[in-house]
Amino acid sequence: MTIRSFFEDAVTCSPQLPAQRFFQGNRWVSRSYAGLKERVIRASVVLRHLNLQPGRQNVALMMENCPEWQEIYLALAGSGLAVVPLDPKLRVNEVHHILRDSEAVAIFAGTRLKEVIAQAVASLPGLTSCVWVGEGSNMVEAVKGRISCAYEAVTNCAAAAYESAREWFESHRPSEGTTASIVYTSGTTGKPKGAVLTHGNFTENVIATLAWVKFLPHENFLNVLPLFHSFSFTGNFMIPLRLKGCCSFVRSMKTLADDMKVLKPNIILAVPLMAEKLYSRITEKLNRSALARLLPRIGLKAVIRKMVRASFGGKLRLLGIGGAPTDVEVLKGFQSIGVPVLEGYGLTECSPGVAYPTLESFVLGTVGQVLPGMEYKIIDTDATGAGELCVKGPNVMRGYYKNDEATAEIIDADGFFHTGDLVRLDERGNVRICGRRKALIVNREGKNIYPEEIEQVIERCPLIQDVIVLGYCAAGETSERVGAIVVPNAEALEQKRAETGWTTDAQAEEYVRGEILALCHGHLADYKLPRKIVIRSEALERTSTLKVRRVAYAGALDEK
Repeated sequence: MTIRSFFEDAVTCSPQLPAQRFFQGNRWVSRSYAGLKERVIRASVVLRHLNLQPGRQNVALMMENCPEWQEIYLALAGSGLAVVPLDPKLRVNEVHHILRDSEAVAIFAGTRLKEVIAQAVASLPGLTSCVWVGEGSNMVEAVKGRISCAYEAVTNCAAAAYESAREWFESHRPSEGTTASIVYTSGTTGKPKGAVLTHGNFTENVIATLAWVKFLPHENFLNVLPLFHSFSFTGNFMIPLRLKGCCSFVRSMKTLADDMKVLKPNIILAVPLMAEKLYSRITEKLNRSALARLLPRIGLKAVIRKMVRASFGGKLRLLGIGGAPTDVEVLKGFQSIGVPVLEGYGLTECSPGVAYPTLESFVLGTVGQVLPGMEYKIIDTDATGAGELCVKGPNVMRGYYKNDEATAEIIDADGFFHTGDLVRLDERGNVRICGRRKALIVNREGKNIYPEEIEQVIERCPLIQDVIVLGYCAAGETSERVGAIVVPNAEALEQKRAETGWTTDAQAEEYVRGEILALCHGHLADYKLPRKIVIRSEALERTSTLKVRRVAYAGALDEK
């Protein structure tokens, strides 16, 4: 099957059901599948206008979440063009690298990105066209030497142009093996590479996911995470498409609480940082309420759960978390207040799903079992049974775009993709993520230490806002020790300063180090304790999916 066949099935079977909900013109708007199909044809007017060649060319898409993102993607991929999704927060040099490496011939971009795009494409003669999308697109100046056009101006076309576009779209159809997306990895450990993902990669992953995790027809998904990332793309776009469900766009993170009450989602997908913030907001609100504190004492915890569910819109059936490991205490917390929660695991190169639990079988601290239809093996296991997970299946990428060397390093001769993640399996086959192979710390006793385990302990300290744990070499040593870079919670630290009467930053830092070590002593073996703790005020550098960019801190604690 193809993404287009998913879409056409939804249009044919459920033309009047809502495909999208979004805020536009000071009101909430619902667009049906029939309405979305019309928008896709109008987007195809632009493709014809630019004389794009399906099956032969790649086109970049760089926009914030919006309904136009989906219609443009469906027009591009649905006609056989390969889409290169980009994070709109990327810097000029990062955009330049992806556009050059992917050989994109055109880009659809938000109007506010004009300056970034103009600088990024200046030395890319192969990128010949820029299409500006969003408010003020008619006012955007042309990029020198490029065809530039305003999306809305071209799509608001005459009937003849619309009919020609419809015929063009009908005559260009992808196959399962056609490239749908070239998705560039977020670069936590190095330079981004383009994972070539076919229509079949995505559709097979969706079908396997739906066979395992029991989503219901026509479910309403709350779209908070960026669509350019594979987790949100598959979870908030492809899965609802297959279910003939709805993708509901929030206005922003600031309006999330209000938007949920209006949109009443059944499914919310989140990365750990977002989930932690949601849980923190809920618990803070409950702790401020005298009634909420009283109810559990008199056996009315069910009332609390009803109140919490109402804050999500009243119809929440599942909170799915992925993208990075989640603190088990947060998962327990959600369960205790009645929020059905699951944690899954995937990678961009696998479209992205690899392992998911079901609500009935979810074991805290694991990410469920490897999806049906996938083969797996665990290699190079250590004394604890942890080894690298390798997977093979119809959802695994074809390879990295025009990078045979990098592809050969990660896909072995038997076709197994080496995930780089160290895992253990429990007796039921549930996958427990231990950490990244490249991030693994090996001390002088030869013991393997997983930074993520230590980070999750330190994150529980109320004085800490952010942390990265990494190995470092002391002067004259080749083995690694455990170190940490932490960013204090400024508000919590000031409150503690007022209580204790510190007069210097050195006193505050010493106190923070003491609190961290005390916490670690209570939860970790001695050999896992951080020997060096560096305190800094600047936020840690993160990727678009809120993972810390470990590559930026490689060697930061080494002693010469």
